[in-house]
Amino acid sequence: MKSIQLNPVGAMSQLSQSEVDHLRQSTNSQLYALFRNCCLAVLNSGVEQDNYEAMFAPYENFNVNLVRRERGVKIELINPPPVAFVDGKLIRGVHEHLFAVLRDILHMGAKYHLPDADTLETRVVTDMVFDMLRHANTIHVGGDPNIAVCWGGHSIGESEYRYTKEVGYQMGLREVNICTGCGPGAMKGPMKGATIGHAKQRYKRGRYLGISEPSIIAAEPPNAIVNELVIMPDIEKRLEAFVRIAHTIVIFPGGVGTAEELLYILGIMLHDQNSGHVLPIILTGPKHCEAYFQALDKFIGATLGPEAQQLYEIIVDDPKQVALKVKQNQQLVNDYRRSTGDSYHFNWSLKIDTQFQVPFIPTHENMAALDLHMEQEKSELASNLRKAFSGIVAGNVKADGIKQIREKGPFEINGDSTLMAMMDDLLRSFVTQQRMKLPGSEYKPCYRVVTE
Repeated sequence: MKSIQLNPVGAMSQLSQSEVDHLRQSTNSQLYALFRNCCLAVLNSGVEQDNYEAMFAPYENFNVNLVRRERGVKIELINPPPVAFVDGKLIRGVHEHLFAVLRDILHMGAKYHLPDADTLETRVVTDMVFDMLRHANTIHVGGDPNIAVCWGGHSIGESEYRYTKEVGYQMGLREVNICTGCGPGAMKGPMKGATIGHAKQRYKRGRYLGISEPSIIAAEPPNAIVNELVIMPDIEKRLEAFVRIAHTIVIFPGGVGTAEELLYILGIMLHDQNSGHVLPIILTGPKHCEAYFQALDKFIGATLGPEAQQLYEIIVDDPKQVALKVKQNQQLVNDYRRSTGDSYHFNWSLKIDTQFQVPFIPTHENMAALDLHMEQEKSELASNLRKAFSGIVAGNVKADGIKQIREKGPFEINGDSTLMAMMDDLLRSFVTQQRMKLPGSEYKPCYRVVTE
């Protein structure tokens, strides 16, 4: 198939002529290159591959154009991947996701392409996150406030994947909706399980919300179950979107990306202004993952202290109990937000400091300059540890990170000897358990831990 033109769907189906002209002007920008790559990732939906070069290499002749029409804009695909088609017709979900990319990358990206974006006040950033979610129609006022945000690794074994499906199934039976990072592994399993639970209950409002960001979606295409896709501008706004819309956070076993997410939410919850705030966090996995959670819990206790450990609950090998807790927590969250006057669908009252909002750019210089010492506020330490893990994620799967590692060698992570020893032990356990890359892929560390 050489080319195909697609009619608009969703929020982009009605545009003014000036909006269309503005979008078409964007085709000469760096933003457009990002749009093209994200479209190619979406067209590879369901392909479990975390090597962006291997994924994109066969499609050097792929391109995407915007075609003006009277009431909006069409997308023209040139030499698209055949995996996106069935009997010559584009899969409907892929069609919808392509216009989600258009909405978030070009339309919203141009709106928020600000030269001083890194110096915005915290409320302005939160307003931006809200505006993007609202524009994507993910904030359903009057709908069920029942979103369980599920985090976990893209590189997990079959038994762990089955466990995530069973937890999703049990939550689906209790009419809980699912939000994940939209990729494979622990991001796909809960959604897949929930679809069966929802079907059994004849639940018609099943939501499978995937929140990604450009550098992640290029390496981890959305899984086929996602029926609402949102692409935030960067990892920090992606993480804020997760916690603002969550009613409970369920964390499955994973690697550095999962550790980054856990440190992010713990660092926020440790802020004095969030004392007493109700946002339940559950860590769960099958029996053989008990040692994984013990190691993670030990690391959190040693670095952030018992106060951080009290913010989450660990449930091993009991999907039903996880789902029951999620359902019970839903009522606790609703009661808390009613008492404080906060929104049921977007957690405005949660205090998120600037250090958790400003994008961290993982370069060799920035990674080496991280303040990784125990003598600092726990929230600040969580933020700096989060950035270190974020840099390793970039070196593992993101295009810019992989390029830097190839040209300059591994990132160096510096800090006091005690903290570095604990971090090195945790990272080594991730490598041993094959949590850094998809199973079958050889892993060469993109980092080196250096003690002072």
